[in-house]
Amino acid sequence: MTTRCYPIAALILALTLPTFAQEKKIGRSALPPVVEKAVQTETKDATVKGFAEEREHGKIFYEVETVTNGHTRDILFTSDGKIAEIEEEEAFDSLPTNVQTGLRKKASGATIEKVESLSKKGQLVAYEGTIRRNGKSAEIQVGPQGQNLAHEE
Repeated sequence: MTTRCYPIAALILALTLPTFAQEKKIGRSALPPVVEKAVQTETKDATVKGFAEEREHGKIFYEVETVTNGHTRDILFTSDGKIAEIEEEEAFDSLPTNVQTGLRKKASGATIEKVESLSKKGQLVAYEGTIRRNGKSAEIQVGPQGQNLAHEE
């Protein structure tokens, strides 16, 4: 006789899901007024592509996706309108040489399709690269000086 553990597996999955970031698309009108004001300030010269609400570790964040001069710039706001994080697309050739070297090493010969700088609380913490190998996409990261990171940001 076989034992079915589907209910237990479903329960375990349900209990672990809240620890991961959960994102849902929202309209601009769903932004709290303080976040809307911060968005207006930060997106003056940008094209706004969309908004999302994220829940991470029990906290609510609001993300605005923008494009400026053909480059993406995503800004994550806290619920009180402060900037928590910015991901900004960068031209690979404009990166410092040590960062280019670090990304190439991490890519291990894969094609680097896109690079973004990641800033938290106004400080550059990493560069993230989207790579393609054998038709599949993956992400890589290096630190601000092109170094390996002890943990992924």
